[in-house]
Amino acid sequence: MTDFGAAFAAAISLIATLDAGLVEIVGLSLRVSLSAVFIAAVISLPLGAAVALFRFPGRGAVVVVLNALMGLPPVVVGLIVYLMLSRAGPFGVLGLLFTPTAMIAAQVVLITPIIASLARQVIEDLWEEYSEQLRSLGAGPRQAVRALLWDGRFSLFTAVLAGFGRASAEVGAVMIVGGNIDHVTRVMTTAIALEVSKGDLALALGLGLILIVLSVGITGAAFVLRESARRTHAG
Repeated sequence: MTDFGAAFAAAISLIATLDAGLVEIVGLSLRVSLSAVFIAAVISLPLGAAVALFRFPGRGAVVVVLNALMGLPPVVVGLIVYLMLSRAGPFGVLGLLFTPTAMIAAQVVLITPIIASLARQVIEDLWEEYSEQLRSLGAGPRQAVRALLWDGRFSLFTAVLAGFGRASAEVGAVMIVGGNIDHVTRVMTTAIALEVSKGDLALALGLGLILIVLSVGITGAAFVLRESARRTHAG
């Protein structure tokens, strides 16, 4: 209990004084996770909307695969991306292994199915509600996709936040492709694992507290946004 209290006090001190090492790790973590979420959202939102609206052979299988990929094991994703980026892999010539770009790629693979699957469900529900109205207005499939993506933007934002939560808390995949290199690829989750093994509980706890604060802050922002939108539409 005393050790925990001392570690907690040291962690608060590191946060309050904006320790340089702490700031560097948090900054890289946010850069990697936000980049991955942006790329994944650009891919997955139109993909989820297309699967929701269009009818084509094998659509059921696509839905099943998307749902199944939501639970992709991070270490498997890390291994696949590692093989793709290694010297013997198809993208080895790019020299991206053990760089933040490799970590972003792994996180994109990990969270794209999550956002796409949640977006598909949101758009499918909206399509059931607005399909007749959109058809009566003469909206084609592409116009309908754009209209539903805009109308469901608040729910879709929650889907994107779910992807960010998975990306920011992930450790297995980024450890494999990033290597946890100091000042290069060390992010919050890999640093926590390392510092615990070294016995530096203060830094590990400080990073953990920041991770929790980020998670609570993002969830709170999503709640406020959804409530604001609900009141606006109700009014």
